[in-house]
Amino acid sequence: MASVDASIGGTMKRLAIALGAIFVLSTAVEADTNELRIAKQPGLSYLPAVIAEKLQLVEKHARAAGLADFKTTWTRLTNGGASNDALLSGNVDMVISGGPNMLILWAKTNGRVKGVVATGALPMLLVTNNPNVKTIADFTEADRIAVPTIRVGTQPAVLGIAVEKQFGLAQVERYNSLTVSLGHPDAMIALQAKGSGGITAHFSQPPYQNQELKIPGVHTVLNSFDVVGGGMTNGCFYSTTEFRDKNPVVVKALVDAIKEAIELIKADKRRAAEIYLEVNKESIGQDELTEILNQPDMIYSAAPLALLQAAQFFSRAGYIKQKPTDWKEFFFPEVHDLNGS
Repeated sequence: MASVDASIGGTMKRLAIALGAIFVLSTAVEADTNELRIAKQPGLSYLPAVIAEKLQLVEKHARAAGLADFKTTWTRLTNGGASNDALLSGNVDMVISGGPNMLILWAKTNGRVKGVVATGALPMLLVTNNPNVKTIADFTEADRIAVPTIRVGTQPAVLGIAVEKQFGLAQVERYNSLTVSLGHPDAMIALQAKGSGGITAHFSQPPYQNQELKIPGVHTVLNSFDVVGGGMTNGCFYSTTEFRDKNPVVVKALVDAIKEAIELIKADKRRAAEIYLEVNKESIGQDELTEILNQPDMIYSAAPLALLQAAQFFSRAGYIKQKPTDWKEFFFPEVHDLNGS
């Protein structure tokens, strides 16, 4: 009789544990939103996000986690500043922009905004149509360099690091004064129409820089890989700690979706190019885009790369007060197992 009672007791205990687990899972799912609003930008560094959008990968992983009626809404903005404003105002839940744009918000909010997952660390070329400019030392007050976000964006971060190495930190602001905020597509048009808006140079990313180098007279002044010793994350999702804490299932679904998209890029670059052009109506052919994706420096990685270097430059330049020593300080734990920098 005692053994029967023990057996019943054990069964009841296991049932209680199982019911408790179901309750916890149910509570987690109920706590998550049924819509994720994301501000996106144009450019190949965001290709994993483009694929996730087109193939509804976030929805796929959210459904697998129990969010049956989940949807993702993507809003296109043209620069990191506008994206950051949208996030802080609550108009979107998550932003994909350059990693350094995230760092500025992380610092400004004292850690209430952090990185979720990276997408790409592609080469960024500073190009010009000014024949007198061969290196950054040749820029004068008559030049204007188009960048998505002035002073604290990804391209300005690379430019600032290059200027600091060559001329010292005191000269960084002089070069910042030459920059003009302009989205990549508009900057490419301005560069092609010489004299338009005074734009003589553009610091961008693929595919815009590849197309610009085909314009007669346009040449490369600086390569980000030479400045930082490899790729710097210029595609990065970030969000608020409040949203992440309230929506753990959604955040994990997003991370898993981006990882899946990155694997698709590695396996089938032609398909990835096709998807990009279906979402972004740009003046580049699928063959040319596939060729760009096959270039060796086109790094797609969920792990952040060289963002600690950017953060420490921002600290030295006085843009942020924090002095981070580890990239995990400004990324959520969902990617802490990755080999970031």
